[in-house]
Amino acid sequence: MLPGRPQIFHGRDSELNEITQKLVNESARIAILGPGGIGKTSLARAALHHPDVTAKYGDCFFVSCDSALTSIELAAQIGAYIGLKPGKNLTKPVIQYFSRKSTCLLVLDNLETTWEPLASRKSVEEFLSLLTDIDHLALIITMRGTERPAKIRWTRPFLQPLNTLSSEAAIQMFIDIADEFHKAEEVDQLLQLTDNMPLAVDLIAHLVDADGCSSVLSRWETENTSLLSNGHDRRSSLDASIKVSLSSPRLTTLPGAKDLLSVLSILPDGLSDIELQESCLPIPDVFACKVVLLSTALAYIDNTKRLKSLVPIREHMRCFYPPTKSLMEPLCKYFHLLLNLYQKYYGSSEGANRINQLTVNLGNLHQILLRGLLPENADIINAVDCILLLNSFTRRTGRGWHVLMDHVPNVVHQLCDPRTEARFSTELLFSSYLRPILNPEQLISKAIAQFSHFDDPVLKSHFYRGAGYHHVFLGGNTTEGMAFLQRALSLARSAADIIHEERLLIVLADYNWGIGEYSTAIAHTSEAKRLAQLSSNLCDEAKAMGLEARCRRDLGQYKECVVLLHRGRELLKLCGMSGGNLDQYLIGAEQGVHFQKSEYTVARSIAIETRDISSNQDTHHYAGSLLDIAEIDVIIGSHEHVMQNLDEAQKSFSSADIHSLTSCQIVVADLKLTQGDTMTAKTILEKALAWSWRKDAGCSFYCLERMADINRWRSTDFHWTSTYAVIYLAFAHKSQQKLALHKALRCLGDFFVQDGAETTAKNLFIVALEGFTYMDVHRSRADCMLRLGDIAKKQKDLANAVKLWANARPLFEISLQAKDVAQINARLDISERE
Repeated sequence: MLPGRPQIFHGRDSELNEITQKLVNESARIAILGPGGIGKTSLARAALHHPDVTAKYGDCFFVSCDSALTSIELAAQIGAYIGLKPGKNLTKPVIQYFSRKSTCLLVLDNLETTWEPLASRKSVEEFLSLLTDIDHLALIITMRGTERPAKIRWTRPFLQPLNTLSSEAAIQMFIDIADEFHKAEEVDQLLQLTDNMPLAVDLIAHLVDADGCSSVLSRWETENTSLLSNGHDRRSSLDASIKVSLSSPRLTTLPGAKDLLSVLSILPDGLSDIELQESCLPIPDVFACKVVLLSTALAYIDNTKRLKSLVPIREHMRCFYPPTKSLMEPLCKYFHLLLNLYQKYYGSSEGANRINQLTVNLGNLHQILLRGLLPENADIINAVDCILLLNSFTRRTGRGWHVLMDHVPNVVHQLCDPRTEARFSTELLFSSYLRPILNPEQLISKAIAQFSHFDDPVLKSHFYRGAGYHHVFLGGNTTEGMAFLQRALSLARSAADIIHEERLLIVLADYNWGIGEYSTAIAHTSEAKRLAQLSSNLCDEAKAMGLEARCRRDLGQYKECVVLLHRGRELLKLCGMSGGNLDQYLIGAEQGVHFQKSEYTVARSIAIETRDISSNQDTHHYAGSLLDIAEIDVIIGSHEHVMQNLDEAQKSFSSADIHSLTSCQIVVADLKLTQGDTMTAKTILEKALAWSWRKDAGCSFYCLERMADINRWRSTDFHWTSTYAVIYLAFAHKSQQKLALHKALRCLGDFFVQDGAETTAKNLFIVALEGFTYMDVHRSRADCMLRLGDIAKKQKDLANAVKLWANARPLFEISLQAKDVAQINARLDISERE
């Protein structure tokens, strides 16, 4: 009397093993619970067909209870299945039948139809109790929801309600139905629509088997769950299965439960208990409604204790029972309030909680604000303002450009609201490193014109800071950019807005650091830190510390730099900004310390970590990390993936980010130089130096370090190289860039060696070595020791030469300079033979 073979079955091995063990060890009483479409019936069938179970139980009975509404009807269905004659009430005959049988197993499938109505629940539980009093009868029931019928001695420990399949099991189930030749990314997209609900996976896989992934994905855009509902019963139609759950008496007796499920349909991130309370939803006894949704398995609590609904259920509700305006309005107000509170407390310790609230609601915000842009929304300006705040949030926290910003331009154009347009232009300027502006001059001019229609000095200061930032760092128009920044500073001070003033000082410090004016930059950061402390803005204080740290780093003050960076990151933790843009900035500054000290292993591992963190979020940091990896790989002689990383970095950088694109080019020049293509390298470096002079000190130093090093060029380039060595020394001296200054001295020492002036060269190498030793720069120390050893040997002081070479070797090893290690080994081998 076994039912047909079970359907394709995946991902329930642990539950199946638990059920079979209980059945084999005793006449178990087991309730298989969970939402509709989760695979309860398939699991029960799999247990029935398990060899250990069939070996123990002489008879197995599988009775579908879909149509039974009372205990009498349930007994009648069981009686019909086992062959009893029809009667008015078969309860006793059924009990007598199983009492006379030997060891047997009874499965009652979809018992919720009979048990859920309060009028029949007691009698159903009494009937089940009579069945379980029969010692040799094992019982399995399957029911929607998470509640077990009372009055039954269920075998302990209870079988936990079924969850969705694991990703691996869902993929295997899909492959078993639709084969495995489909594109992995399309399969992943489709399975996301199912939330790994077995029925949905089964239905969508069969559709793909017939029509292909692309077609199904296209149809889903318009048909949603109805696409999976060609059948008419709960086992062949997803919509039919969900409708059965929605008709549960537990749900229908509390109408607010359906309203709550309707709200959850547009909230992919769900709601916490606090949010359920604070959002003031017009649902009476909302927590009782929550309990009902959980008990019927139409909703669940995730591992962060948030109330959620599965994707297929959400899609069904959005199609057939979308949330009403009265439900949406308080929800919109609540999430708008969250964004405004984030803006108000950004950078403070209190802001950390606001950031956490927004982070767990990003999917919810997307759905709500997308609806807020619909023409019928009377408060569409507020929706646009919230999208701008949301983009500011994702930008600052390292999540990059928010896709909702792409919907704003058309809406802003139709609104004809000057203040909204000015705010939108301002946010575009601050986001331009993520998304280039096609015509920045036109944008800025139009926004300036908008300010003539209203008076808001704070917004105007913010706008001019954005315009100045864009021109100075991306647009290449430093003069106009600095004029914008000065105007912004004047507006902030006249409005007594110390927050905008401190941020402007940070931008000015950033500019001065970039051109090598470190003392001016440090003065700006000191004042910015003071103002940030007055305003209790930990984030701005950390940013000022980060800029000061970069200045200290370039002045060779590495210990002071690291202390500032660590303190800055502690402040970011306090205000909830760990892992965001600014945190990555501080991490990058510390990576720069390791890089300058030629600790390339550590520097590269930091760059790889940054690449992996930012790959799906912030394209700018992602591209920057690829550039850093490529630069290090050129230096350590690992050239295999350099061009691949550089190409990808250049594609990811904004076309307006001339600094980053030029940095990619000069790394290409360094690669060409190591490969002996000096003509290409010279052309790139000369062009980059001409562009960066007085604009980008870091780029200028990079070029000069290579152009001044005679060992990188042919001997015919002596005059050209020596000229740049002098320029390198002068520029480093003027900027007080301590590392560059000592590298320039070492380069000049090489020229004196070639000119035969060994004493002068030796003195230059000694001075450079003292500086490198103080700064603990491994590779440069080893370079000086190698050269001093060569001079010592030439002067017949072989013992000193050997000592210098031996001391240089571990430093070259630390800095991954395999060729230099080989040179040292060769020198030491020759000295031993001598």
